[in-house]
Amino acid sequence: MFNYGDVLDLPLIWGGLIAFSVFVYVLLDGFDLGCGILFPFAGSEKNRSRMMNSIAPFWDGNETWLVLGGGGLFAAFPVAYGIIMTGLYLPVIFMLFGLIMRGVAFEFRFKATKHQYVWNFFFAFGSYAAAFFQGVMLGSLVQGIEASNRLFTGGAFDWVSLFSVMCGIALVIGYALLGSTWLIIKTEHTLQVWARKISGWILTALVLAMVVVTISMYFSDIDALEGWFDFPGLLYLAPMPLIVLALFYFMRKDLRTEREYRPFLLTIGLFLMGYIGICYALFPYIIPYQMTLHEAAAADTTLSFLLIGAAVMIPIILSYTAFGYYTFKGKTSHEH
Repeated sequence: MFNYGDVLDLPLIWGGLIAFSVFVYVLLDGFDLGCGILFPFAGSEKNRSRMMNSIAPFWDGNETWLVLGGGGLFAAFPVAYGIIMTGLYLPVIFMLFGLIMRGVAFEFRFKATKHQYVWNFFFAFGSYAAAFFQGVMLGSLVQGIEASNRLFTGGAFDWVSLFSVMCGIALVIGYALLGSTWLIIKTEHTLQVWARKISGWILTALVLAMVVVTISMYFSDIDALEGWFDFPGLLYLAPMPLIVLALFYFMRKDLRTEREYRPFLLTIGLFLMGYIGICYALFPYIIPYQMTLHEAAAADTTLSFLLIGAAVMIPIILSYTAFGYYTFKGKTSHEH
C-alpha cells in the first residue's frame, strides 16, 4: 500500500482537517444554539415558533461536524484524544446533556399543547449549557492540560478557572450574535426588527468579552501569549485588531440599514479572527504546550487510510449541507 506519509505531512493535514471541522461546527451549530440562547426573550410564542422553524431543517445536521471533529481526533490523534477527553470529561458530559436536552425539547415542543412552556425552558437551558461548556473546554485547552508519559495527570476539576469561565460566557455571547444575525436573514417584520436591535447590543458585548478574555489571559499567565507577542507572531497578528474594528464598524452600520446577509457574514469574520488567534497561539501543539501534532499522531499508514475516507466524505457532507441550506432558503413563519 502506498504510504502518503512519504510525500505529505499527514499529522499537519489531519490537524488542519480537525481545525476546519471544529470551526464549521462552531459557525453552523453556533447560530442554532444562539437562537436557543435568545429564545426566552422572543416576546411571544409565535416568535419562538418562528425562531424554531428557522433552524428546524438544519440543527441536527449541523452537529455532524462535531462528530467529524471528535471522530477525527480519536482516529488521527488517539493519545491526544485520551488526554483531552479524560481531562475534560465533566464539561464534555455537561455539554452533551445540554445538546440532548435541547434536541428532546425541540421535538416535544412541536407536539405539546398545554405544557409548551416546559419545553421552552429545556430548549433554552440546553442551549445555554451546551454553549457555555464548549467555551469552558476551549478555555481549558488554551490554559493547558496536565499530562505526563502520554497520560492525563491533572485533577477532575482542573477545567474550573476564572479564564475558562470567562471563555464560556464569551462563547455564549458570540453564539447569541450568530443567532440574532441569522434571524435577520430568516425572519421579517416585528421579529426581524427585534433581531436587528438586539444584535447591536450583543455585538458590543462580544467585543468587550473578547477584550476581557485577552486581558484575563495575561493575568492567568497562559503560555499562548508568548506566540502572540513575540516575533514573528506579533507581526503576523498585528492587523487583526484593526480588522476586528473594521468588522465592528461595518456591522454597526449594516444593522441600521435593510441589509440582511452581511451582518451574519461579518459575525463569521469576527469568529474567524478569534479562531485564527487561538490556532496560531496553540500551533504546533495538540496537547497545549506539551505534545505536538507529530508526537501525538497515529501511524502514517493509519493516517493515509483515513485521509482517503476523508477525501471522499468531506465533499459529500459539504455538498448535502449546501443543498439543504439552498432548499430551505427564504423566510420562515410560526406555522408548523
